[in-house]
Amino acid sequence: MTQDRTLSIDDPALECPVAPDVVGRLIKADPEGAVFLLEGIPEATRARLAVWLYGRSHTHAIGVRVASTCDGATLRRTAGVVGNALFDLSRRPQVATSQGTRSGAGRISLGGSLRRA
Repeated sequence: MTQDRTLSIDDPALECPVAPDVVGRLIKADPEGAVFLLEGIPEATRARLAVWLYGRSHTHAIGVRVASTCDGATLRRTAGVVGNALFDLSRRPQVATSQGTRSGAGRISLGGSLRRA
C-alpha cells in the first residue's frame, strides 16, 4: 500500500504542477483573468499549484488567490497544515495596501538628503 505524502512549501523536490506558460499567464493576470485561467485545471492540481506559488516570495499572493478556488478539504489533503493555513488566508477579506497614503512620513529618498544653503 502506498502512502500519500502531503506537500510542504519547504520541499525542494516539489515541482510546479502546471506548465511554465500557465504560471506566467497567472502572474500577469488580474484576479478575474486568473479565475478564467484556473477554470480548466482540476482542483487537486490547483491545490498543488497554490502550495507551489505560496512557497515562493514573489508569487506568495498569487498562491493565496489560487487557494481561494479550492475547498478546505482538498488543500488540507494536499498540503496538511500548510493547506489549512492557505485555506484560512484565502478566505480573509482583501485589505487594500496603504502605500503612499501618508504625507511624507516614512518616505525614503534615494537621492540623498536635500540641504540648501
